[in-house]
Amino acid sequence: MREKYVDSPDKEQDRYLALCDVWREKYLELDRGELQERFHLESDDGAQYITYFNQRYRLDQETGMIALEENPGKELPFNAVMTIYHLFYYSKPGARVSGRFVPFREVKRAAPFDAAFKRNVLDAAARAFEGRLEELARACEALGGQKLRQGDAGYRIHAFDCMPLEFIFWDGDDEFPAQANMLFDADITDFLHEETVVCVGDELLRRLLEEAGLTDVKRPFGDR
Repeated sequence: MREKYVDSPDKEQDRYLALCDVWREKYLELDRGELQERFHLESDDGAQYITYFNQRYRLDQETGMIALEENPGKELPFNAVMTIYHLFYYSKPGARVSGRFVPFREVKRAAPFDAAFKRNVLDAAARAFEGRLEELARACEALGGQKLRQGDAGYRIHAFDCMPLEFIFWDGDDEFPAQANMLFDADITDFLHEETVVCVGDELLRRLLEEAGLTDVKRPFGDR
């Protein structure tokens, strides 16, 4: 099963698998009883479960491996695997969301990654959903999104139960191209490393494309 753990380009497979192994071991070293209580995780004799963008993942308590509960053999995007492990590792005890949403450039310590985030996530989302408001709305609702008043399509969507974010989209017209934005809780870095916030945005885009039936749309990050 190890060779099917993450979906990644062949030339990167060994590196990705090595990183997954490192973080799998880190997870196994954590106090998983404390994690279960802090994140209100469901569990059974062999696993803990967490929902990420409306998909339920199983963490094996003996191996630390992550799998989709509904499709255990499916290759997982590297970013999704890393973000789950990072949530457990980096989250501060007592972390709470502020309820104040900010653009990526205002996330604490994330400014150095803003240009890449805009190019690889926001601009890619704008191109993918231009002229596809119906598909976008359907995808957001499939992820449990709550409609907002902002934009031509705006939704509040939970990455994890403890991590709301907002996706706002303006469709293009004769004068302006389509635009997309993602807003994160101002205290998201109490839960994740700032670089991992990029992975959250990329995974939201991947899941929206998946739910919209646009899986053939090429993304700059790919399925890392």
